[in-house]
Amino acid sequence: MAAAGGEAAAGGALWAEVRALLPGAEEALTLALSGEVEECVPPLLRRARALLYGAGGPPRGRAATALRRLGDVLRDYSWEKLNAAPWRDVGKAWRQVYAYGCLFGALAEAAGGGPLAPAVRLCDMGLLMGASVLDNVLARLVRVLQAHLPRGQPRAAPAGSAQRVRVDPPPTPVIQPEDAVPHLHCPSLEHFRDNYLIPQKPVVLEGIIDHWPCMTKWSVDYFCQVAGCRTVPVELGSRYTDEEWSQKLMTVNDFISQYIVNEKVWGHFLQIPSTPATSPLPWLDKQIPELKQDISIPDYCCLGEGEEDDITINAWFGPEGTISPLHQDPQQNFLAQVFGRKYIRLYSPQDSENLYPHESHILHNTSQVDVEDPDLIKFPNFRNAASQSCILMPGQVLFIPVKYWHYVRSLDISFSVSFWWS
Repeated sequence: MAAAGGEAAAGGALWAEVRALLPGAEEALTLALSGEVEECVPPLLRRARALLYGAGGPPRGRAATALRRLGDVLRDYSWEKLNAAPWRDVGKAWRQVYAYGCLFGALAEAAGGGPLAPAVRLCDMGLLMGASVLDNVLARLVRVLQAHLPRGQPRAAPAGSAQRVRVDPPPTPVIQPEDAVPHLHCPSLEHFRDNYLIPQKPVVLEGIIDHWPCMTKWSVDYFCQVAGCRTVPVELGSRYTDEEWSQKLMTVNDFISQYIVNEKVWGHFLQIPSTPATSPLPWLDKQIPELKQDISIPDYCCLGEGEEDDITINAWFGPEGTISPLHQDPQQNFLAQVFGRKYIRLYSPQDSENLYPHESHILHNTSQVDVEDPDLIKFPNFRNAASQSCILMPGQVLFIPVKYWHYVRSLDISFSVSFWWS
């Protein structure tokens, strides 16, 4: 009886923290939407709200079951709308409905007294695919829930979990001095602007991120402790042009146990940039602020035309051998290396015709050439393209000018952060 009473007390303490995140009165939870939705949706939202507030305490029994079911219905219905058109054409109101569905489902799970992992996953899905509601309540809720979860180590990868058997990667390239990207230590803003930004020349900057907390804090074990239970977007495959390449959502612990601890398979988790072909999945920014707080935007970005909010931060984490095929990006890019090493080859936009871009719209920014094993019979003009290379070491930042072609291969388990700016 004492043990049961202790569990009930713990559950009551959790619900008190969860309930404190919500308005005190039912009518204060406004269910506001930023646009029109089908007329069947608002009654479902109001019914879920009534179930949440009707008991005067955590919803139990039939009320909890009904709240969980309404969350399912709201998510399923809005999910169809989220996937019926390109992401840029999806109305914000439907993303808000999806977020409310995740919120009500997560609250039902938290009230039920069972494992909290399903509630955390629902919060993450709402943060990834929904829009902010109730002053970003999902971000605040998941922090409360995560504090009540144990911080464990990743499980060993289950037998047969390999997505692709990995052959030994090529050796570390030897870079000739005449082909090396130049290095600079803490150049002034004016020197960087006049000698690299304006003429659009790549350069490796040193000493500009030594103060970042991540440089001493981040490791595979640290990610497990801080974010192991969190669901993030993952690319599976050695490179995104491979036929077997795919995307899925999984927890950080599962990703690490299957694709980092188990070095016989490839994987790569990241923030996927917003493009017509994919949905934006801003896990570093929206989901795990503990990591976002350990980095900062390089001062050199102030030389751009946009505001700080216009800078896109992408995070890239994967094992040795992960490859980004030769491609170009639509903005200026600072690629900061936190741990591990990356081999990077760069080509000027003036060489685009020699790099054989794909003809399809989706891959028009990607070369057909395998940079480290080119087929010169099929792509003979590739031999005429001039390149620069570097091995990006921890603490170094590579400036990649807009539209500059670049190929990247991880030489170790690697974590990088890139900043896209205009």
